Amino acid sequence: MKSATAFARRVESKIFLLRGQKVILDADLAELYGVPVKRLNQQMKRNGQRFPSDFAFQVSRAEDKILRLQIATSSSSHGGRRYLPYEFTEHGAIMAATVLNSRRAIEMSVFVVRAFVRMRKALAVNQQIVAKLAELERRLESHDADIQELIEAISELMTPPPSSTRRIGFELPSTTAQGRRGKMLKVHTMRLLGRPS
Repeated sequence: MKSATAFARRVESKIFLLRGQKVILDADLAELYGVPVKRLNQQMKRNGQRFPSDFAFQVSRAEDKILRLQIATSSSSHGGRRYLPYEFTEHGAIMAATVLNSRRAIEMSVFVVRAFVRMRKALAVNQQIVAKLAELERRLESHDADIQELIEAISELMTPPPSSTRRIGFELPSTTAQGRRGKMLKVHTMRLLGRPS
């Protein structure tokens, strides 16, 4: 059981996303099925009607360059492949097992299918996690705005009101003003009494 799980994980590690589809490289599939890559590709070409473009496709030069960098495959100048590799989707891998018609290919196709299913489940879980994270971000953004408004309101309450220049209470007149008022009061009183000032 442990070896089957380990083998399934090894198969799973050979599956990657290309053109929005989970695929496995022809060389990896041939290795799993115990046949040369040349034989796998020959069988695929001989049975072309069984391999529509959503089952298998040949990579472009740009994709091949990226693949070589990612999985460190040999370049044609160093004795490596002289043609662009093929990629097989889950259905293409099953179809390849049927056209190869070897016992090992049929046995290994079960592991390949299980690996694709596990990848599909993992991607679904990841999409759910991404959706939850996006929802949390939206909530936090709205909370941040609410918190900022609250902080501004508190700071307004904490700032002291501007002081008024008018003082409350009785204010004594200054001596110069008191002297002038006194004279005016005296003059006014004298006039009322009819006396000259």
